Amino acid sequence: MDPSAAAGIGIVGTIIYLAFIVFAVVVMWKTFTKAGQPGWAAIIPIYNIYVWLKVAGRPGWWLILMLIPFVNIIMALIVSMDISKSFGKDSVFGVVGLWLFSIIGYAILAFGGAQYRGPAALAGPQGAYQG
Repeated sequence: MDPSAAAGIGIVGTIIYLAFIVFAVVVMWKTFTKAGQPGWAAIIPIYNIYVWLKVAGRPGWWLILMLIPFVNIIMALIVSMDISKSFGKDSVFGVVGLWLFSIIGYAILAFGGAQYRGPAALAGPQGAYQG
């Protein structure tokens, strides 16, 4: 392969990567703002996880659990479902939209009509249907 062609491919790849990162920051900034949190928290490492936990209604000490390998996968799943409920969506959206395809799911929350309704984890367990 020609070295100049390889350099061009590398530059294009870098530009696409940077565009993806900028889009992710904008999405998280807008989501945090909708939840009444500071948008700039999306660009601060570790602190953005703490704010994410606050939006979900989980205690701050869960941040320690989020830093433990393999445990953080389960914690992220739980927090994603809580954030989904906090924005009036169901748990399926939390698992598929926010946990599996997070950039798409958070873009739906950020730019869609979802309104933040408060931390879902603080609401406690839902009662059975008495219908």
